[in-house]
Amino acid sequence: MRLVAILSILLTAGILCAWAALAQDAASLVTKPKKPCQIEEHRQFDFWIGDWEVFSPNGQRAGTNRIEAKLGGCVLHEHWSGNGGSIGESFNMYDGTRGVWHQTWVDNQGTLLTLEGGLKDGAMVLEGETVSGGDTVHHRVTWTPNADESVRQHWQSSKDGKTWTTSFDGKYVRREK
Repeated sequence: MRLVAILSILLTAGILCAWAALAQDAASLVTKPKKPCQIEEHRQFDFWIGDWEVFSPNGQRAGTNRIEAKLGGCVLHEHWSGNGGSIGESFNMYDGTRGVWHQTWVDNQGTLLTLEGGLKDGAMVLEGETVSGGDTVHHRVTWTPNADESVRQHWQSSKDGKTWTTSFDGKYVRREK
């Protein structure tokens, strides 16, 4: 009788151990989903996040800009205020389904500009087109992080897509807190 009881206990313990091992294997198969927008590509433009004073190449203050991560880090929201009264905002997001960065810019001058592109040689390069007076204008905006933690924004325009002129060249310097 004792032998039967001991065997019964060992059998029950074996079944419980096997069940526990199966449960642990099943749990390892169910991985927690990654948070949206936390993959490396979504972080490529984070160097632009911050409160900035923006200066032209001659050292004149051109305006201020605040870039914030929003919506769980999925969107960079830009708030521009230029010295000449221009005010604008943009929404920037990595589109993982197409593998491109997208920006939609709007301002108090009635401008709507959509740009797309990505990281090239450490700089964010976005391009798009507008129509002005019936003519198509090509835009290329490059944001380059500098060693001193400033950022250069170089906005170029072209009527033919080959010959480019500078529309804006700004150095972003972090504002004192």
